[in-house]
Amino acid sequence: QVQLVESGGGLVQPGGSLRLSCAASGIAFSIRTMGWYRQGPGKQRELVAAITDGGITNYADSVKGRFTISRNNAKSTVYLQMNILEPEDTAVYYCNADVLTLKRDIVESWGRGTQVTVSS
Repeated sequence: QVQLVESGGGLVQPGGSLRLSCAASGIAFSIRTMGWYRQGPGKQRELVAAITDGGITNYADSVKGRFTISRNNAKSTVYLQMNILEPEDTAVYYCNADVLTLKRDIVESWGRGTQVTVSS
């Protein structure tokens, strides 16, 4: 199966920047859409950004113009560049991938999450 491991979270002041990485490992036919979700304190999990295997992206309205998602298919890695961070961005950020297995089934894989805290 495919495992996802996030890295790059931490504590940053408002207006600062962080770059999250998510590396996929395991055996699969291909990885299709990859994305980032987040869950803040007392809130529901929400989609932050996603990118298809063809490079098409979409973003939550709250992060448009501030966050950028990208991927390196050779490294099976997806990134989230976060700029002009706000306290409202504080959350656990989870990596997600839609995986096409060797049997040609589509399954979802999730990372364990990385904490992002924006505070002065």
